[in-house]
Amino acid sequence: MGKHLSQEQIATFRRDGVVFPLRIFTAAEAQAQRAALEAIEASRAGRLPPAMNAKPHLLVPWLWEIVHHPAILDAVEDLLGPDLLCFGTSFIIKNGSSDRYVTWHQDQTHWGLTAPRAVTAWLALTPSTPANGGMRMVPGSNHRILAHRDSGDSRNMLGRREEVIAEVDEDEALDIALAPGEMSLHDPLIVHGSPPNRAAGRRIGFAIRYIPATVGQRDGMRNFATLVRGHDHGTFALEQAPAAAFHPDAVRHHAQSIRHGMAVIFGKAGPGSVAGAPTRGTEA
Repeated sequence: MGKHLSQEQIATFRRDGVVFPLRIFTAAEAQAQRAALEAIEASRAGRLPPAMNAKPHLLVPWLWEIVHHPAILDAVEDLLGPDLLCFGTSFIIKNGSSDRYVTWHQDQTHWGLTAPRAVTAWLALTPSTPANGGMRMVPGSNHRILAHRDSGDSRNMLGRREEVIAEVDEDEALDIALAPGEMSLHDPLIVHGSPPNRAAGRRIGFAIRYIPATVGQRDGMRNFATLVRGHDHGTFALEQAPAAAFHPDAVRHHAQSIRHGMAVIFGKAGPGSVAGAPTRGTEA
């Protein structure tokens, strides 16, 4: 047994690239988190500005606490080892009756890491189902890196509108259905996407990107990340907890971290990028 996952679940993740559902919070706790998010949105013209939705855990203490939640970290440690960094977070929101969707892709394509070793924890704050645009994944597609191209479709929620060039057999895809308070864990190489939300209500998730603390940024870039467990290996500059929601020091620190992320994406790192830096859209 691992700290949180069974040996069967660990083997499933290694083979298929995804394991779900994992209960982290109660439905009532997830509802409270959704209400807290929507209170922030209501104070900002009804939506999170893109820059604020890049690493919001650096701005809001309750998100910092989620990123450090022991049950999440125990499960991630079972897959990545004891020394862990969080290098990106974002809310993944599809409003009801929308035509926005996510093409088939692999996460690692634009992350610019020295190795494709990562785990995304996708925490549902609302139900995530086939009807409201829930994620779909192709089990076993996590064993090779695929070429991508620009889909050219403005409805594609991905920041670079990327999609895999290889044909995807959608009959092999698995619906990642989650109830509020449950999470899935997926590998950065698994091919996944999601359809539009045709339901009336919102679909809301919180995505947390974890990497081993031994993994760094390509091309000599030193970006920012949050040490969440174990020992720092010096691969990233370390981020600080917010003293209070949108505290001036937190806002300045968040802006500094995002600037570094943007430099990786658009400056000196060529095709590399960092999850959590502001983009035109969001993922899955």
